[in-house]
Amino acid sequence: MSTMFRSFASFNYRVWFIGALVSNVGAWMQQTAQSWVVLTQLTDNDASAMGVTMALQFGPPLLLVGVSGWVTDRFDRRRILMVTQSTLLLFSTAIGILLLLGLMTLPMMFGFALATGLVMAFDNPARQAFVSDLVTREYASNAVALNAASFNGARMIGPAVAGVLIVAVGTGWVFLINAATYIAMVVALMMIRAGELVPRRAMDAGARLADGFRYVARRPDLLVLFAMVFLMGALAMNFPIFASTMALEFGQEADGFGLLSSILAIGSLAGALLAARRARARMRVAILSTGLFAVVSIVSAAMPLYPLYALCLVFVGFAVVTTLTTANGYVQTTTDPSVRGRVLALYMAVLMGGTPLGAPVVGWVAAEFGPRVAILVGAAGGLVACGIGVTWVIASGRLHRRASGGLRLELDETRPISVITRPQPVVAPEEFSNEGAQTTPIRLEASDDDEDGEEEGRVRAASS
Repeated sequence: MSTMFRSFASFNYRVWFIGALVSNVGAWMQQTAQSWVVLTQLTDNDASAMGVTMALQFGPPLLLVGVSGWVTDRFDRRRILMVTQSTLLLFSTAIGILLLLGLMTLPMMFGFALATGLVMAFDNPARQAFVSDLVTREYASNAVALNAASFNGARMIGPAVAGVLIVAVGTGWVFLINAATYIAMVVALMMIRAGELVPRRAMDAGARLADGFRYVARRPDLLVLFAMVFLMGALAMNFPIFASTMALEFGQEADGFGLLSSILAIGSLAGALLAARRARARMRVAILSTGLFAVVSIVSAAMPLYPLYALCLVFVGFAVVTTLTTANGYVQTTTDPSVRGRVLALYMAVLMGGTPLGAPVVGWVAAEFGPRVAILVGAAGGLVACGIGVTWVIASGRLHRRASGGLRLELDETRPISVITRPQPVVAPEEFSNEGAQTTPIRLEASDDDEDGEEEGRVRAASS
C-alpha cells in the first residue's frame, strides 16, 4: 500500500474513513444551507446574524473544554460518538421539518446552533482522539491527514450539491439529507472491531481536569501552536461569512455560494493529501502556511471578478488545511497518551472557541464595510499568527547558521522520547512526575541523523 494511504491497512480505519466521508458530505451540505438560511431567509442579508450563529455554535467547546476533555479520556470514545452522532441526527431532522413547514425563526435557529455546539463540544475531542485508537502511533500522523482529506473531499461535494438542492427543492430537504448521512457514521462505529482497537492506558481515578492545562503550560511549542490556531480560528476561518457575502457582491445565488465553498475545498484536499505523504507533522510547516494564507487572502480581496476570486480560494484552502492538519498531527503525535484527550479538547476549544469572539466582529465588518475589508481582517490574523511562530523560532534558538553559510531550522524537539529503565516502567519524558517517588537518573543522547535535528533521542539508564 502506498505511503499516502498506509493507514488503510487497518480494517477499523477503513470503516471509520468511509463512514466519516459520507457524514462529512452531509455536514458540509447543512453548513452551506444554514448560512444561506440565516443570510437570506431569516434576515435581509445580515452578515452580523451569521456571526452570532457561528458564535453560538462554536462557543460551547471553549466553555466546556475541561469537562469534555476529561470525558474523552475517562470513557469509551466509541460510545461517546454513538451518543453525539445520534443527537446531531435528531437536531438536523428537527431543523429540516421546521423549515419545510415554514415555522423556523431566527431565535429558533440561534437555539439550534447553541444546542449543536453543546454536543460538538464532546463530539470533536472524542472524534480526534479516537483516531489514535484506530491506528498505531507510527500511523497516527498519516491517519490525521487522511481524516482531513476526507473532510475536505466532502467539502468539495457537499456545498456544491447543497447549492443546487437549495435552488431546486429548498433548504429544508438539505437538513433532512444530512440527518440521513449521520446513519453512515453510526453504522461505521457499530462495525468497528473492538478487539483490534489500540489499547490505551486507563485514566487514574485521581486524574484531574486541570492536568491537560498544566501539561500544555509545560510545552512552549504547544503554547505557540495554540496561539497561532486561535488567531486562525477567530479571524481567518470565517469562510461562511467571506464566501456568502462575496457571492452576493458578485451577484450570485445559493448555487454560486456553494460553488465557492467547493472550490475552496479543492485546495484544502490538496493540502491534506500532501500532509498525508509526510512522515510526521512538522511545526515549521504550520508556521509557514499561516503566512501563505495571509498573502493569498490579501490577493483574493482585490479580485474584481467572480472567477478570479474563486481561483484564489484554491490557494486559501490549501494554506488553511496545511496549517490545521499539521497542527492537529503534531499535537496527536507529541502528546502523552494519558492526557491526549484533554489536550485535544483544549486544542479544539482554542481552534473553535476563537470563532465566538472573531465571527461577530468579522460579520459586523462585512456588514458595515463590505466583505473585502472583512477578508483583510482575516489576513491580518494569519500575519500575526505567522509572526508569533517566527518570533518563537528565533527566540528559542532553533534557527542556526550552517558552516556552509545557510540557515538550519531545528523544530519539533519535544517529540516523545522512549525512556528505558530497569526495573522502572516505560514512561514518556513529558509525563507528570510523582512527587516523592524514587527516580533513576537518565542520560539523553540525541541522534544527529535527521537534517532538522528532530530525530528521536536514544535514552540510556545510568546508575546513580
